Amino acid sequence: MTAAVPHGAAPSAGASATTDHLGSGLLTFAGVLLVLVGSLNALDGISAIAGSHVFIGNAHFVFGDLLAWGWVMLALAVAQLGAAYGVLVLRTQWARWAGVAVLVLNAFAQMSFVPSYPVWSLTIIAIDVVAIYALTAYATPDRWSPARSEQPPGPGGT
Repeated sequence: MTAAVPHGAAPSAGASATTDHLGSGLLTFAGVLLVLVGSLNALDGISAIAGSHVFIGNAHFVFGDLLAWGWVMLALAVAQLGAAYGVLVLRTQWARWAGVAVLVLNAFAQMSFVPSYPVWSLTIIAIDVVAIYALTAYATPDRWSPARSEQPPGPGGT
């Protein structure tokens, strides 16, 4: 267990840089939500491609049919799981923003998928919104450290 580090101070030599960052738990939460939504979209897409009887019969879509939307959901699932890997394992900035982009696309796709399974689609949209919040609310340490001009003078007034 590491001790708390004051705001703007460097972590101790034995502390892990990943665990000391402000918001690291929020980033992990966002990555787990990406895995959850990606897995649910994969199930959704496979069910639609297989012609499962889970979906509402005679649903009318603005674009395409149930089979086409199944492939869209499956492609989004692959992209979400890839972004989740980047967020959880690589911890890179591009993975966070790719996750936001994929979640926004998924929310729009779920809006188009509503005629086939309304409650499921609205639930996925709600999870998308929470995951987008978690990805965008995470602050990188360099954004939270005080600017050089705001730092108190060192010993001797310099």
